[in-house]
Amino acid sequence: MNSTAWRKSSRSTPDNACVELRVQVEAVGVRDSKNPAAGALGFDRPAFGTFLSAVKAR
Repeated sequence: MNSTAWRKSSRSTPDNACVELRVQVEAVGVRDSKNPAAGALGFDRPAFGTFLSAVKAR
């Protein structure tokens, strides 16, 4: 992924347990805000929609 800025989830908790997103034209990145050096998951936009639906269903 390129240098587009990462954004922290609006649902982050006071102890900073959250994810960050990097939204681009054709891709979305997701990473752990407490350990960004561990890497990120990358999705094309349709796959991210599927991922998000699955997370919301839990």
